[in-house]
Amino acid sequence: MDLVSRLVRSADDEAHEDADVRTDGGTATSERQGSGRGFLASNRNLVESLPFWLPPALLVGLFVYGAIGWNVLISLTDWEGLGSPEYGSLDLSMYAQLLGDDTFIIAFRNTLVLLIAFTVVSLAVGLVVAILVDQRIRFENTFRTVYLLPMSLSFVVTAIFWSWMYNFEIGMINQLLRLAGLDFLTQQWISDPQWKMAAIIFALMWQFSGYCMVVYLAGLRAIPTEQYEAARTDGASTLRMYWRIIVPQLRASTTSAAVVLMVFALKAFDFLYVLFGDTPGPSVDILSVMMFREAFSTTNWAYGSAIATVLFLMALSVIGPYLLTQYRRGDL
Repeated sequence: MDLVSRLVRSADDEAHEDADVRTDGGTATSERQGSGRGFLASNRNLVESLPFWLPPALLVGLFVYGAIGWNVLISLTDWEGLGSPEYGSLDLSMYAQLLGDDTFIIAFRNTLVLLIAFTVVSLAVGLVVAILVDQRIRFENTFRTVYLLPMSLSFVVTAIFWSWMYNFEIGMINQLLRLAGLDFLTQQWISDPQWKMAAIIFALMWQFSGYCMVVYLAGLRAIPTEQYEAARTDGASTLRMYWRIIVPQLRASTTSAAVVLMVFALKAFDFLYVLFGDTPGPSVDILSVMMFREAFSTTNWAYGSAIATVLFLMALSVIGPYLLTQYRRGDL
């Protein structure tokens, strides 16, 4: 009997060990079964969602990332647009040629000037307008709508509009200067190399400062009113209050708006092309226009692809750090 009792007890112990009884009444076996059912359910959801996300993912992979990869590959050849590219001997000769090309150096410099100046001016104007609107002015909604409206226009429409505004004879700017008796201030705004870049930056600022105003206004409205009251109680002037307390809290708004503006600055090809064609002159020649000219006007596709790759890397250097920061914050 003792032997039988020991055998039964041993069998019970082994059964309990296999079940791995927990103090909360559950078992590891049931937990594994539950996790297995969850895995199957997630797989089922994945399979059921395939028709919705797989086709666009394949299209984006082919026509966006595939095209970027092919562009980089072409830049490593000496293809001039006739016949098929020779992929047997890939090298960096086009990039070496870029470094010795004065036209590329000038276009690269102009691109940086446009990128920085347009972004800084648009942010500054947008911030000032947002602060003024934040004072609860009358007809605020109407003003915001009208001021933001230019951003809904394409670069082509904006370029045509400002080509009229900048016209030396009948343009609104010179006409107003003449009416005010300031004829000596009239200029060939888009013909004089001295004024070309400034005219472009002003026109683009007109189009995008409304976007900056909306972004900053949202940031200002998110700041508690107690901070304004505390600053006034401490005797801080309005200028000092905004400079030392309010504006530093708009860092996130500034970053997000600046990234958007810099991307649009890199995409300003159609604006310049409508105004000047593919030969805008050294004072405003930028990389996107030079890339179009090399690829389509002179059919030097490999050289144009190398310029496009540099432009892509510039865009990546703008967007990459921002996305990385957002990911580390858990916002992505």
